[in-house]
Amino acid sequence: MEYMPLYLFAAVFVFLLLGYPVAFTLGGTALMFTVIGEYTDSFDPDFLEALPNRLYGIIGNQILIAVPLFVFMGVMLERSKIADDLLITMTRLFGKLRGGMGISVVLVGMLLAASTGIVGATVVTMGLLSLPSMLKQGYDPKISTGLICASGTLGQIIPPSIVLVLLGDVLSSAYQQAQLDMGIFSPETVSVGDLFIGAMIPGLLLVLAYILYIAAVAFFRKDAMPAASNNADDFDNALLYDVFKSLLPPLFLIVAVLGSIIGGLATPTEAAAIGAVGAMLLAFFKGMLTLDTLREVVRSTTRVSCMVFMILIGAALFSLVFRGFEGEELIQEILGDLSGGKYHALLVVMLVMFLLGFVLDFIEITFVIVPIVGPVLLAMGIDPVWLGILIAINLQTSFLTPPFGFALFYLRGVAPPEIKTTQIYLGVMPFIMIQVLVMGLIVWWPQIATWLPSQIS
Repeated sequence: MEYMPLYLFAAVFVFLLLGYPVAFTLGGTALMFTVIGEYTDSFDPDFLEALPNRLYGIIGNQILIAVPLFVFMGVMLERSKIADDLLITMTRLFGKLRGGMGISVVLVGMLLAASTGIVGATVVTMGLLSLPSMLKQGYDPKISTGLICASGTLGQIIPPSIVLVLLGDVLSSAYQQAQLDMGIFSPETVSVGDLFIGAMIPGLLLVLAYILYIAAVAFFRKDAMPAASNNADDFDNALLYDVFKSLLPPLFLIVAVLGSIIGGLATPTEAAAIGAVGAMLLAFFKGMLTLDTLREVVRSTTRVSCMVFMILIGAALFSLVFRGFEGEELIQEILGDLSGGKYHALLVVMLVMFLLGFVLDFIEITFVIVPIVGPVLLAMGIDPVWLGILIAINLQTSFLTPPFGFALFYLRGVAPPEIKTTQIYLGVMPFIMIQVLVMGLIVWWPQIATWLPSQIS
């Protein structure tokens, strides 16, 4: 019976592979194992008495209010066609450079990540708008598709990322629990704002690495990323005005949201409200804020938010039952027995998360895996911000990894028929290597993630 927590986890995994909804799989499997545990006298049903307080805590959690607000902001920006303007203008700006359109896609992906934070919408938008243009200009299909997938997933790490919002809430609880387990009864806290600030340098480092890769390919393989034809726009006052006009809306929103958090003027939830209102204002000034648009945005936001909170409720029940079977002690024993200490434990956890990312969404991994392994790793002395950034980049990498990477599915759904799935798979491989290298650099030099939060806090 000592391995019941592992059987519980394995049962959830099997039911998920069979296609059952995540939220109901987590809750239903947990209840099924409580019956088994009570029958085998290996589970104390009194643990379930804590469930109402947990559910109330989820509903009353002010940090999680940021989730529907950020989703609303991202969907509203998608409907207001800001991505369309950015891609068209950036292509005109960099088009005459060899590899210039690729650089445009990366920069637009960065700006969309910093203003929407929604991976699926970014990949689909850039796949519809930029992929046909890149193919028409003579770009290698593998490089084009890989570039769009990688740039679209920047929303996983560049704030305001929904991943970081959820991770911030989970890691905050895990960090406090780890300190209490160590006998620290005045625990320090880690906030979503800390993760936002800590993710800025790693996110920009990824963007820089992508651009350097594009420049290298354009230099050594001139036929793979040709320059635009001679009828591309010259850099004149009209183009400068168009660039300024298309850049101003997302930059305004980025400054309003991230600036208010970094400057200490607003919490992430308050900043998310600013972003939602700002997105509506931008849509209004572009003439896109109609009643039909608002209705579509609200419905889409409601669907995503309900999915997130239902998974969170199911994960809360799963986590409670897992602890009732003394699962935390088992995980702590397994990780503690690894030779090499906390770094080997961290490597094992990162590898498990990476593999789970093939079949699970980041929401399930954040709500199910992180609460289990987080307190154990943090009790070993691992910095919570550093851990959060590593998890975020790890999940971003799993979004790209064949054959189950979600970004690959998003692009496959909108790519032209002549694009083969194998071309998409081969195209993302260099970017997976870049992300693994950046993650290794952050492991080797944690200050990349921890220095800026320590300076601002």
